[in-house]
Amino acid sequence: MLHINELSYRIEGRPILEGASVGIPEGHKVGLVGRNGAGKTTLLRLVAGEIAPDLGTITQPRGARIGYVMQEAPGGDDSLLDWVLASDKERASLLAEAETATDPQRIADVHTRLADMDAHSAPARAAQILAGLGFDDEAQQRACRDFSGGWRMRVALASVLFLEPELLLLDEPTNYLDLEGTLWLETHLRTYPHTVLMVSHDRDLLNRAVGFILHLDRGRLTLYTGGYDDFEEQRRAKFDLDLKMKKKQDEQRKHLEAFIIRFKAKASKASQAQSRVKALAKMKPIAAAVEDRVVPFNLTSPAKALASPLIRIEEASVGYQVGQPILRGLDLRIDHDDRIALLGQNGNGKSTFAKLLAGRLAPMTGKIFGVSRVEVGFFAQHQLEDLVETKTPYDYMTGLLPDATEAQRRTRLGTYGFSYDKADTKCVNLSGGEKARLLLMLTAFKGPHLLILDEPTNHLDVDSREALIHALNDYEGAVILISHDRHLVEACADRLWIVRGGTVQSYDGDMESYRELLLSERSTGRARNTQPARNGGDASGPSRQDARRLAAERRAGLAPLRKIMQSAEKKIEQLTAEITRRDAALADPELYAKDPERAKKLVMERGQLAKDLAGAEEAWLVATEAYEAAGQEA
Repeated sequence: MLHINELSYRIEGRPILEGASVGIPEGHKVGLVGRNGAGKTTLLRLVAGEIAPDLGTITQPRGARIGYVMQEAPGGDDSLLDWVLASDKERASLLAEAETATDPQRIADVHTRLADMDAHSAPARAAQILAGLGFDDEAQQRACRDFSGGWRMRVALASVLFLEPELLLLDEPTNYLDLEGTLWLETHLRTYPHTVLMVSHDRDLLNRAVGFILHLDRGRLTLYTGGYDDFEEQRRAKFDLDLKMKKKQDEQRKHLEAFIIRFKAKASKASQAQSRVKALAKMKPIAAAVEDRVVPFNLTSPAKALASPLIRIEEASVGYQVGQPILRGLDLRIDHDDRIALLGQNGNGKSTFAKLLAGRLAPMTGKIFGVSRVEVGFFAQHQLEDLVETKTPYDYMTGLLPDATEAQRRTRLGTYGFSYDKADTKCVNLSGGEKARLLLMLTAFKGPHLLILDEPTNHLDVDSREALIHALNDYEGAVILISHDRHLVEACADRLWIVRGGTVQSYDGDMESYRELLLSERSTGRARNTQPARNGGDASGPSRQDARRLAAERRAGLAPLRKIMQSAEKKIEQLTAEITRRDAALADPELYAKDPERAKKLVMERGQLAKDLAGAEEAWLVATEAYEAAGQEA
């Protein structure tokens, strides 16, 4: 059990944690949430032992390994697979010793230990994790130095997951992942056999991958049962209750004070008045419930809408080297009020397509109409690094409004969430969320007809993401959205395009069907065509009577598979309910003191149930794939 007791920590005199306490039972999956700057990363560093607290203690089971993704991305000539395997120091050491040891007893001990740790299956496990994070077989054999920083951070994440530490600490693990990698990570964490403490602002990930939410607010920690939606509901109920209790106490205090003032001078009521003075002194005031509100985003809509289509692409190809297009056969249009999300793995060409729309790349073949007349606002995460460190938001606003007064500039900055102090803060000292706000301001300031947003939420907390959703829905131009945040996509996009197989096509399903598609592909290790087959075929097809007979045979053949699917679904529901009951019992901090044996039993039962759940989910995926394949073949 991870136990944080009365933890306090300050940075340059500013309190980050003040008397924070919480107990996290073994095997729990916990999402750590809080506003940007609340101290979430600091708490992880304290738990990892990178920094020491000012006061308080952090305890966990003796000998437990802690896994924390390193801040520096791996480099060098080692292949990705070799680098991940080398992260298990014990395995690497034992394998080396097995080659040189001469003492028979030591050789036996080494091989016994290697067998116990399942060392010989390690390459397969490492390859599976790397594949889940987006590296195919060829990429796994390439040197780390061949990849960009973002891809190498995925390798760092893979090495930590490969080690399977007893306490896994993750700080915004999806920041370097695409939607496909995020979906894989979600499934992996759900079946992870040990304790997880994860900082994330991805609402869907927090709803699906964890069973508890740890809220860090004003230096204090509060543990809530359930996912993020459950946390919001419980917190709202607690907020409303605190308001009611404070109102009731204020009324009671007012009544006591009135009685004291009225009767303290009367001898017959003196004793009663005195008792109320004591009651008033003992009454601990309930702090006023203060709900932090996020400053809204301000995305300037175009002053004048252009006629549709804004952009039309006809049989175009685009790339960076002559004769080697990244995307081809592009035949698409964008209207003035479109909200389009681009799906597809990183490396498939989403950013290349976005640059084509923005006019930063010219088509190699074909034609693109409208780019020259369309004002485009382009937001990309790498542009955060291009902000001048010595400049302030006020400096940037001066460049945008050179003829305005200082008051006008500061008022405008205030609408973007930059107070007087923040407006004069150099970019080097701004948080990631504040830099994202500044870049969004620069992107949309002139009211572009088309906004292209490439991962705009990586540095935004959950509430800021909600504010961005409202801003995008109020924005009156067209939007192209690239994001691994499913909640953002579902709330803003009304059309989905998939970048895959060297082209871009419309995807007719929704985000849930796309998720099911990806899970199905991963279970079989192959990619399937995401588009329905086109109508048409041989005119000499089967007769209606033959078609009815074939349909009946197909239904009969699919029935056993359907039964297996339904049985697996029922098993998953039962196991999930059992795990929820165990989690609820383990969440009681008094259990470990009153009945440690029962607590130990519950932890062991939960671990077995988690393994059973993973098996049931795998059975369901296999049955589903077989069912769909049989249906297509029939």
